[in-house]
Amino acid sequence: MEFVSEWFWFFLFLPLAALSGWVIGRRGGQRHGDNQVSHLSSTYFRGLNYLLNEQPDKAIELFLHIAELDKETFETQVALGHLFRRRGEVDRAIRLHQGLVNRADLSDQQRVQALLALGEDYMKSGLLDRAETVFTELAQIDQRAPQALKHLIGIYQAERDWEKAIDNASRFEEVTGEPMGKLIGQFECELAERYRGAGKIDEARAAIARAYQADAMSVRAGIIEGRLEDDAGNAEAAVRAFERAARNDPEYLPEVLQALMQNYRKVGDLGGARAFLSEMTEHYRGIAPVLALTQLMEEQEGVAPARAYLGRQLKDRPSVRGESALIDLTLAEGADSTATLHDLKHITDQLLVRNPAYRCTRCGFGARTHHWQCPSCKEWGTVKPLLNYAVL
Repeated sequence: MEFVSEWFWFFLFLPLAALSGWVIGRRGGQRHGDNQVSHLSSTYFRGLNYLLNEQPDKAIELFLHIAELDKETFETQVALGHLFRRRGEVDRAIRLHQGLVNRADLSDQQRVQALLALGEDYMKSGLLDRAETVFTELAQIDQRAPQALKHLIGIYQAERDWEKAIDNASRFEEVTGEPMGKLIGQFECELAERYRGAGKIDEARAAIARAYQADAMSVRAGIIEGRLEDDAGNAEAAVRAFERAARNDPEYLPEVLQALMQNYRKVGDLGGARAFLSEMTEHYRGIAPVLALTQLMEEQEGVAPARAYLGRQLKDRPSVRGESALIDLTLAEGADSTATLHDLKHITDQLLVRNPAYRCTRCGFGARTHHWQCPSCKEWGTVKPLLNYAVL
């Protein structure tokens, strides 16, 4: 156990020990009360000594003993249940907290605290249906609504019940004032993806509109909208949606570029494509917009101008993909050293295959395909196209 964790236990049980001592002391009329207080103090300071000597397991056992000295004190028993849960003894925590919930002498505040602890026990043990029931009840009580709502959001994410996740995220924002728009936008996009897959186009469009309402800068909403309009044959609308996504976050440009260029060609607006790509070269440090612009230049102006443009760009943004494209253009010009260039082309292509195309900006997880929720750290919207000179 790390030293930070050890100090966590210290600060957790400092007030617990003081409370237990006070309760025992208050029962001054009881026989041997002074001896109990003395024993409690001795046990507590032995626990501190274990912490200071980096022996947390022994310290925890002593603190458990302190908590068990007074089984009538509510706060002591709640803390004891928390400790059981943290140690992996979830069944013991559930039994203890369930016993507290069933006590008739609890105040409303204590009942709420016991229910919250019980719900967290259920979550720890994977009993999400029971946890949902507890937290739904708690969400009706203003005093503990934020904690309950936050737990419910996590439960509904795990169950992929996006409507309920959205409802509870909205309520959490209303109760706490904490902005939840980005998260709600992701949930709406999940719904849009589901509707699109089921062929429910109108419902998908409505979910996209709600995603934009929750998060006006949602890249994902723009990508889904672009694909939806592309599926429907609305090339102009697809172009607008893909452009919006790229402008909202240029790092996602590689994710939309191929489909964007296809729709530019469908509407016959290669001039607009060149203007947009030139704009993106000012905001995106990778090679993707340069390569797309080079291809258009080759088609419209010929190999030599395209090769010259790419060569200039590669001086400022070196890239293996860029080098590969430059080799192709050099070969197309019929330059000397053809065999050497072919070898370089092969090596370059091999390097490209070995690199991940996406990486999570939070935990560093690498992937060849895109995920909106990181498979490793579970964070939303952090897996982005990799700005790697060997890839983009």
